[in-house]
Amino acid sequence: MKLTNFIDGTWQEGEEVTYTAVLNPANGEQLAEVRMSTKEDVDLAVKAAVKAQKKWALVPAPKRADYLYEIGRLMKEKKEHLAQVLTKEMGKVIEEGRGEVQEGIDMAFYMAGEGRRLFGETTPSELADKFAMSVRAPIGVVGLITPWNFPVAIATWKSFPAIVAGNTFIWKPATETPMMAYEMAKIFDEAGLPPGVANIVFGSGSDVGTAMIEHPDVKVISFTGSTETGSRVAELGGRHLKKVSLEMGGKNAVIVLDDADLSLAVEGILWSAFGTAGQRCTACSRVIVHKDVKNELETMLLAQMEKLTVGDGLDESVKIGPVINKKALDKIHSYTKIGQEEGAKLLVGGEVLDDGELVKGNYYAPTLFTDVTPQMRIAQEEIFGPVVSLIEVNSLEEAIEVNNGVKFGLSSSIFSKDVNKIFRAQRDLDTGIVYVNAGTTGAEIHLPFGGTKGTGNGHRDSGVAALDVYTEWKSIYVDFSGKLQRAQIDTE
Repeated sequence: MKLTNFIDGTWQEGEEVTYTAVLNPANGEQLAEVRMSTKEDVDLAVKAAVKAQKKWALVPAPKRADYLYEIGRLMKEKKEHLAQVLTKEMGKVIEEGRGEVQEGIDMAFYMAGEGRRLFGETTPSELADKFAMSVRAPIGVVGLITPWNFPVAIATWKSFPAIVAGNTFIWKPATETPMMAYEMAKIFDEAGLPPGVANIVFGSGSDVGTAMIEHPDVKVISFTGSTETGSRVAELGGRHLKKVSLEMGGKNAVIVLDDADLSLAVEGILWSAFGTAGQRCTACSRVIVHKDVKNELETMLLAQMEKLTVGDGLDESVKIGPVINKKALDKIHSYTKIGQEEGAKLLVGGEVLDDGELVKGNYYAPTLFTDVTPQMRIAQEEIFGPVVSLIEVNSLEEAIEVNNGVKFGLSSSIFSKDVNKIFRAQRDLDTGIVYVNAGTTGAEIHLPFGGTKGTGNGHRDSGVAALDVYTEWKSIYVDFSGKLQRAQIDTE
């Protein structure tokens, strides 16, 4: 199967087009070939989006929302198929694949509801016989750049608010996971979304991504990916006066205090650290634990880690699937070596799994370090794999200081039964998301998603806050006095 661009409601064929293989990370099998597009392809997509947006912006928002209701219905109808495709191309276990598709379904229905809201404000005027209000207005054509680890959920966080707000979009999915974009294009088409509203251009970030950012008719860039790449996106976007929304890396921590329910904490750590093989921006890669319960927590974690099964995510009994590719596998293993060189104690894991059927895929053993100090590289840098570091502290105050002592600020978690400590923590933890008695993952679509410091630039995906990325505020003054009134001058 060859995946080609979806532009102006049609699949774009072409001569002398370059394709690259899409591989199943669980076994190395080729699933498809995906087009590697050029700047000319982006120009074609933007031209279609500009033309469509002029008409789309005039469609009443509740009518635009009807398309999202239909998209959500179709996603629900095809949920199992979408989950199977997702697991094959990305590797996450099928249970997580179904959950991710459900997140997209939820976002469709949630953002469809905004079609009858998109609230502005009315305010009193300081002058007589004058009316003042603000409204949300669409921006135009937006560019969406999405990662491979959540190939459908993150795309819906970005595209659905853009649609309901009256924009059209160009979507560049990750080259590792283009099949979900292909499936979504088919759903957009089946739902009757007008041609040019949704456009998908496959290709590399250096070619397609750069062309989108530099195109004068693309007014917004929404990017999710690494902090390094996001910094370049911000730099280039700023040069072209784009509105740029960034959601980038994390170095998330679970704090376990001495009064915590340790069994619950272990469950939360296991899910947050090893779900999606640790390939989440919200994954727990640090456990900051009070010295009085450190040894007990360590023992409990090791016992539960022994029960984790690693393998092909399509197997319902498997708990941890492969990492995305060989490059990721090498990076993860390099951090195991770094941790050992820094003096951390490796308790379990720390190896590539290549026995039997696993040799065909990209598998890494769930890994636990202890005796980690806060400034070690494995406690500071994003590894993006199933590697966790235990860091011992003496108090809540020290735990918060350690949590905040990294360049990222996405998600944090605290396990405690003391309401006073919990409220201090949720106030003082400097992350965009805080969990209490739960792990660092599990965001819900009706709340803002994003972080502080090196994680983002102040914008948010998901929730009503996402609409701020895809709309401009317009202030409107209606003077029905029949005479010229000058604000701040004729008020006396």
